[in-house]
Amino acid sequence: MKKTALLTALAAALAAGAYLYYHRQSDALPQGIAQSNGRLELNRLDVATLYPGRVRAMPFDEGADIKAGDILAELSSETSSSRLEEAQAAERLRQGSVRRARAAQEQTLRTVTKAEANSEAARQQQRVAKMEWDNARKMQADGLVFPAETERRRADYERASAAVKAAEAARAEAQAAVAQSRAAESEAQAAAQQAAAAVKAAGSANDDMNIRAPINGRLEYRIAEVGSVVAAGSKIASLLDPADVSMNIFLPAAAMSRLKVGGEARIRLDGIDAVFPAKISFIAAEAQFTPKSVETENERAKLMFKVKLKIPADTALRHNRLLKGGMTGNGFVKTDEAAAWPQDLAVKLPQ
Repeated sequence: MKKTALLTALAAALAAGAYLYYHRQSDALPQGIAQSNGRLELNRLDVATLYPGRVRAMPFDEGADIKAGDILAELSSETSSSRLEEAQAAERLRQGSVRRARAAQEQTLRTVTKAEANSEAARQQQRVAKMEWDNARKMQADGLVFPAETERRRADYERASAAVKAAEAARAEAQAAVAQSRAAESEAQAAAQQAAAAVKAAGSANDDMNIRAPINGRLEYRIAEVGSVVAAGSKIASLLDPADVSMNIFLPAAAMSRLKVGGEARIRLDGIDAVFPAKISFIAAEAQFTPKSVETENERAKLMFKVKLKIPADTALRHNRLLKGGMTGNGFVKTDEAAAWPQDLAVKLPQ
């Protein structure tokens, strides 16, 4: 009982000290400036796999700098490999069908050319036979040839006319074969395109067995390990975005009336002689109870608004090895745009 009472008294003393420190700090600020404590946060991205497989390799250790596109993990899967090989074999088969259809079309085009030449030759022979028959009839009228000669010339003309009809029929048949061969080639081309799309999809799925980093960042956690079997959608690794650094602070309703998203802010971290520039990137629409880490028990009873302060990306990247998630400090905002930052809150970046 005595030990419990002692701990309770000690906790009360610490809370009272924190409360007094906070308000002394607030009282020391000029009019139009508000502050609250918070912790630095780096945006985290969890990278997952689309397909199941066994982790074959993870090239990077935790804490390593990662570039967008770097392979975070290599998964092995016989299923994805066999599907790609099957799709590639089907594509080769379809491409062969296209080549055969194209060769058949070229053959039919040559047949059409030959049929047109035969048709023209038959028409020429028909014209000659007609001229000879007409000449024979005139000569028979003048008594220069016997009727049998005229009849022979008429028969020659009729045979030439029949040859013309046969040649034109052959040409029409060849032209129909060309149309059919073109349709066959188009069908083969469509099948080949479908097979190529299947290869692309299978290749993409197979490439997705290599889990790549979506951004430049820092590897925070290796969630999977080499040799483990992961299911589709399983998280493989967790990345931190060093360009997306922010601090959440909580302010009472009285300080919220003039705050705007995009407004100027400052962040000062514990243990670092520096003041980082920041912008207000988010203001909660509704008040909430303040987390225990922000205020004393007495202050936690009040509703506060969450305000997110974000350090510019170029500044965050320039000091990415210094800025770490969880670092404590204070965030400062202007509750009056006309207020000037005091000298000790002027931007001062680490050297």
